[in-house]
Formats: sequence, structure tokens, C-alpha cells
Amino acid sequence: MKILCVGGGPAGLYLAISLKLRDPGHEVLVIERNRADDTFGWGVVLSDQTLDHLRTNDPVSMAAIEDAFAYWDDIEVHYRGAAVRSTGHGFCGIGRKRLLEILQERARELGVEMRFETEVTDLDPFGPHDLVVAADGINSRFRAERAEAFRPEIDLRPNRFTWLGTSRSFDAFTFVFEETDHGWAWAHAYQFDADTSTFIVEMQEPTWHGLGLDRMEPEESIALCEELFARTLQGHRLRTNAAHLRGSAAWIQFPRITCGRWHDGNVVLLGDSAHTAHFSIGSGSKLAMEDAIELAARLDGRPLEQALSEYEDARRLEVLRLQNAARNSMEWFERLPRYTRFDPEQFTYALLTRSQRVSHENLRLRDPDWLAGLEVDFARRANGSTSPRRVPPMFTPFRRRDLELRNRVAVSPMSMYSAVDGMPDDWHLVHYGARAQGGAALLFTEMTDVTPDGRITPGCPGIWTDEQGAAWARIVEFVHRHTLAKIALQLGHAGPKGSTKVPWEGEDEPLDDGNWPLLAPSAVPWSARNQVPREMNRADMDAVRDAHVRATERAIEAGFDLLELHCAHGYLLSAFITPLTNHRTDEYGGSLENRLRYPLEVFTAIREAWPEERPMSVRISATDWVGDEGITGDDAVAVARAFALAGADVIDVSAGQTSIRADPVYGRMFQTPFSDQIRNEAEIATMAVGNITEADQVNSIIAAGRADLCLLARPHLSDPYWTLRAAAEQGVSEVTPWPEQYWSGRDQLVRLAERANAEKT
Repeated sequence: MKILCVGGGPAGLYLAISLKLRDPGHEVLVIERNRADDTFGWGVVLSDQTLDHLRTNDPVSMAAIEDAFAYWDDIEVHYRGAAVRSTGHGFCGIGRKRLLEILQERARELGVEMRFETEVTDLDPFGPHDLVVAADGINSRFRAERAEAFRPEIDLRPNRFTWLGTSRSFDAFTFVFEETDHGWAWAHAYQFDADTSTFIVEMQEPTWHGLGLDRMEPEESIALCEELFARTLQGHRLRTNAAHLRGSAAWIQFPRITCGRWHDGNVVLLGDSAHTAHFSIGSGSKLAMEDAIELAARLDGRPLEQALSEYEDARRLEVLRLQNAARNSMEWFERLPRYTRFDPEQFTYALLTRSQRVSHENLRLRDPDWLAGLEVDFARRANGSTSPRRVPPMFTPFRRRDLELRNRVAVSPMSMYSAVDGMPDDWHLVHYGARAQGGAALLFTEMTDVTPDGRITPGCPGIWTDEQGAAWARIVEFVHRHTLAKIALQLGHAGPKGSTKVPWEGEDEPLDDGNWPLLAPSAVPWSARNQVPREMNRADMDAVRDAHVRATERAIEAGFDLLELHCAHGYLLSAFITPLTNHRTDEYGGSLENRLRYPLEVFTAIREAWPEERPMSVRISATDWVGDEGITGDDAVAVARAFALAGADVIDVSAGQTSIRADPVYGRMFQTPFSDQIRNEAEIATMAVGNITEADQVNSIIAAGRADLCLLARPHLSDPYWTLRAAAEQGVSEVTPWPEQYWSGRDQLVRLAERANAEKT
């Protein structure tokens, strides 16, 4: 096969090597526009996993690469005068120039033809080829020329960075954070040979402008960076290998690239031309070289179209996973000011877990001593004590007003659709009672409606009558008498999403008969098949507000510990907040401030009725998942601040379910980033919810300051004793007491957990 590879970086060279190893008969020509010794950047970072792939694919080049490696196991974070070090991370660095020399030499040995200082503007001079590989990087000419086929999406990120080098040696991968009069600047630094380290300086664009870097020539900006990081550099100088760039061009914005398709006819994209991943997790060369291995393997003995399709299918998921991790890491740095009120240990923990690929227990495997110290410190702060006891973050207490929770786990509101005429019965007693016994510190009722016409379905419970209040009091009394859990009532009104069948008879389907009239901020139906609600007038608004107050008074009588107002998921108050369903032209529509006016009016009325010593929370949809047309994360911060000013103690951060146009992005802990944003920008306690399924995830979320509580729904349906099990598995059963009747089961679970942990060790 005749193969033309445009681009002589790690992707193109390693593909040529991999092709020749599998079939020496391949004719491979690599074209590179730069000189053989000319390269952008200083060092390349490779993980242990990538090294294993390279070692298996070509032991010869890998031996030369290993000889040139600078290894490190530690990450050190310099922040607010402290230096926090964690070990066990297993990375290595190599100079990009040296890596290219090794790959060029190996390609030459295998018979690869290479032409440097050659610009490819037309393929004709190179003759016909069976395959053309576009390994021409971020600014790929081939991707641009065939944009209709490859469907690239290029997202130019806001932060500015410059790629520098220094003679200062680092014995750890080092992050340095310095505060300036215009914001924070930070460096990613690592050594890649005996004499040189990479030193990437990054900052938000307002800081870059404020420092005047947008108006400086490279020599001036380097001098300023030397001044900013003088304590770290210890007299060593910074230098650039991009001196040809003038002015602000030396400062780059990272382009996040994804492509809808990676091959078209006999042209295939490889490495950065197909996808990019942010430098903060050092993944660009990894992805490129692993692409090369996969493409070479697929081309071995298969028809071309089949080989290219299989290559793309095989690589796409792994690339997407790494891009998602890189995006999380990138966004953490883009939003750095959120975390600069953290103490150095928690700041370091948040940095280490920023990609969500490194979790709490993964850190324990890497550096058990450092993590144990963090757990002790976190527990001391949560308990307000000097106890040396190590406690997983999820089992530390949390307090708001006079309510103290024993741990950070809550049973999320989950509709059971099992009430008759709004009355909770024995099903609800057993359902809530079992979960209260299961160790979670806080138990939420399902959305409990304030009027009969405020129900979602005929099976939804209410608290619009004294009899219903008494039925709830029976459940609350059981929880308080037989468990250590606290119980919260979630109040709501379905609004335009009401009068539908229970889900197992038809999701959001209107009733076949017996439909009740609906209210909404505007006459906008949930969908074309649902009934059109009546736009609320002032009398309607007064009536619904007063119904919430009467329901609150019954909740007080029933003895609930916390009250939550449901302002999410497209129900009545949520429908006021989102512009997708609030089309009013009066003082309750238009701006976000106006759209919040009525939900805040309801909240204020029930806050005045609810005892001052008991906390209140508000559930919101932090995004509508419809882009800028609907609620965004920034809007959610404003919403949270408004409710906090009105007296809310905690924001229950959910997302979506406000429009049938929503296009949600699912995944592990997929709503947690919104909780993180609200908690650390609005500076109010939050509850995270959404595909949180493991104790490891809960510990990571709490320790990193992304939420104060974690709400789990489905895990508590399949295992009411999820929290007790998690405590046993982490060796802290004593912090979450079991009912005496279940002690024999506890003891067996503890023994099994101890045996499993010993086997892991």
C-alpha cells in the first residue's frame, strides 16, 4: 500500500513506524513543512498506561524513549504560601525535540521516506496514493478543506497561555499559583531532561489584559512572568522557542476540536487534526500515538473503507472519554477563582480530582498517607474539634441553623405515584421508614402538592388537608422514633405538567378522562399532546401562594425537620423561572429578575411561616439544556443568590426537565458541575444530584467542595441500606449506627468488608 502522511509530528512518525512494523512492503512517505529539528513546545508527558502501549507496539523505539525520560511520581502544588505534595502519580516527561529525533531515526531504519521543509498545497506532485493521512495538527489544512465531510467543531477556549522553558529543575510535576492585582496567574511545570523543564503560564483573559500582556512583545511578557514566578524560578530564567511570534501571538487560546467524522474516501484524520485534549492532563501526544497504533493495526489486511471505519469506531469512545476528562480539567482552570477561598489541602484535592478520572479511593491507592491526613483535617473542620480520627468525608456532620445531619448522604425526592386522593398510606410508611433506617442522614419526601389541581398524577401525595398532614405526621414520627435520620418535606405544584397518567401507564400522557384544569405563568402546554394551561392572574397567584403557606403550617404540625420548595423540572414555579415557558409581559415576565418575582414571593411567604430555627432548601433546574435560549449555569448562580437573600439555607441543584427541547449531556455525576458552580460562586451550601451511585463519588464531591450533601435516588430504591453498606465497606460502621434488630447483619457485612479490603491490600 502506498501511504502519504502529511505531518511529521509524533502522530505521523509513529504511524509510519507502526505501518512498517506490520508490513515492510508498505511505501510510506512522511511530509513535514518544518525542519527536522524544528518543533513547538518543550516537553511531552506520557502516562504509565501509554508507555505500556508503546512498549508492546515497538520495543526498539520505546527503549530509546525510556533512556531519555525524566520520571516523577509526585505532584506539588504551591498555593497561598503552602507547598502541598502528593505522591504515586506515575508520569514521565521527554523533550518533544528528542522524541521526534528518536521517531525519525526509527522511521529511517524501517525504510520510511521523510521530506522536511515541504509545504503540501496540492497532492498531485506526490503522485497517486492508496491512503492520505492528515496528521497536520490543530490547524489541519485537510480538515479545513473537507469541512463538510469531517464536520469539525472548534471551540476556542477563553484562557490565555504561553509555552515556555526554564533551566530550573523540578523533582515533581509542579503547579504554582500566584495572585496579582488583576487576578490569578499559574504555571504548569515539569522537567523533561537533565537541564530543562517546561513552564506553561496560564491565566484568565481579564488578568492577561489587566497585566498588559496583550500589549507586550515576547521579551517583555517573559520578563513579567519571571517577576510573577520569581519565588519558584529561584533565579533561573524563562525562555521561548517561539521567538518568531510577535506581540500577543505568543499567548495562545486552546482550541478544543471534535470532528463528526474522521475519514472521507481515502483521506483519514490522525491526532490533533481529528481531536484535541487540553494540555493540563498531558494527553495530546498520548492520543496521537495511540491513534497511530490503532490505525496501523486496522490497515493490516483489511479493505480500506472497512479499516478506516473500524479505526474510527475503535478510537472514538476512548478519545471521547479522554476529551471529557480533559474538558473537566480545562474548565477547572478556566474557573479557578471559584476555588481560591479553599485552604491549601482542599485546593490541592480539588485540583487532583478535577478531571473526575482520579477519585477519592484512587488517591488512596496513590498516596494513602496524604489522603488520610486530608480526611483527618476535613473531619476536624466539620466537627469543630481537634480529634485525630480519620473519617471519610461523606461521614462527617453537616449543620444548618439548628439542624445537624450525621453524614452527607440524603435520599433524593422520588415520586412513588402511590397515593389515593393525595393521602400517603402504608406504602409510604414502609418506603420512607426503610430508607430512614438505611443510614442516610436526611430523607426527602417526594414532591407533595399544595392543592388537588397541583398534582402531577392522580397518584401524587398532597398536604392540602389536615388528614393528609396527620398521615405525614405518622411517617415523621416513625422516622424520629426509630432512626437517627432527619426528614424533609418537598412542597410543590405541578403547574403545566399536571393531570397526567402515572409513568408506567404513559410518561407525561394526559389522563384518558377526569383531567383537571392547569395553571401556568403563560398559556404554554408542556407538549402538543398535553392540555393548554390557563395563564395565572393575580387572584390565582395569591391562592397558590396561600396554599403553600397552609401546607407549610401542616408541615410544622407534622414535625418535618426541613422544608424544600420545588422550583425545578418545569413544574409551576420552575415554569415562571425559565423563559421557555414564561412569556408574560407584566412584572412577572421578561428579565430573570422579573421571572423570579413570583417564586420568591412564595418562598418568602413560607419562610415567614416556617420556624426560624429550621432550615429551608430550594430545588432548581440549573440549566434547561437548550443553550442560551433557556436557563444557563450563570443564570442558576443568580437564582441561587436570590433565594439565599430571601432566607434559603441550601440549594438542591438539579437540571433540565423543563422543556421537551432539552438536549441533556448525561454521564457520571453529570449535574455535579452545576452544584460546584453555584456553591463556589454564589457561596451557598448545595446538594448535588444526578447519577451519583458510588461512595467513592460522594467522598470526592464532598472533599473537593463541589457540594455539601449528595442526594442519591435510584441507588436507594435498589438498596435502602446503601449508606450503612458504604460505612461498612469503608471501615467506619460505628459512625452510622444500625438498628439493634439488624446488628447480626451489620457484623456479617463488616467481616465481609474487612476481608475484601484485606484482599485488596
